[in-house]
Amino acid sequence: MAMDSNLAIFDVEITVLDYESTGSLRGFPNDPWQIGMVTLKAGKVDPDSMFESLLRVDINRPFNPHAPGRHGMLRNKIAEAPTPQELWLQIRQRLTHCPLCAHNVATERKFTRSMAPMHQFGPWIDTLRIARKAWPGCTSYALEDLIVVLGLKQRVDDLCPDKEAHDALYDAVASAMLLSHLLEQPGWGGVTLSELSS
Repeated sequence: MAMDSNLAIFDVEITVLDYESTGSLRGFPNDPWQIGMVTLKAGKVDPDSMFESLLRVDINRPFNPHAPGRHGMLRNKIAEAPTPQELWLQIRQRLTHCPLCAHNVATERKFTRSMAPMHQFGPWIDTLRIARKAWPGCTSYALEDLIVVLGLKQRVDDLCPDKEAHDALYDAVASAMLLSHLLEQPGWGGVTLSELSS
């Protein structure tokens, strides 16, 4: 059943997610090695909903040397992690029948579709696209830069101790915090799902 796109954004629970990936190399696809998720309820980040998991990548599969994140120190754990398909049953409820949100949704949309190609996902909310409209003139719209400029970094750090940018959970929480902050701005509190969806 399709979701009512005229719902006020405060009336829906939104799953905010992020993947970290191997990066592309000649002869190899770009595969996810980590997923992080958090739920936005009534426009606020729900700390109890935070979830993260490594995703299996063969120990012999090379990563792009420029791929960000802590994968270099986690390769043995990544090689023993569940595959996206094995993880699917555990996270299916959080990814279906609800809006999904990410910072620059193309990667998250691609990896989520590949996890369960027979399912419909979305609508999708892109905090990168929205940030460009809400705060024009920023010198950078990279997620780690935006949370600093907007004074949100400490709140993200408090929710994700011992993590940093390019950790999937950290980036999911940062994106959720960014959307929550946006909804607190004058004129944004009454927006509908369709107005935010990409």
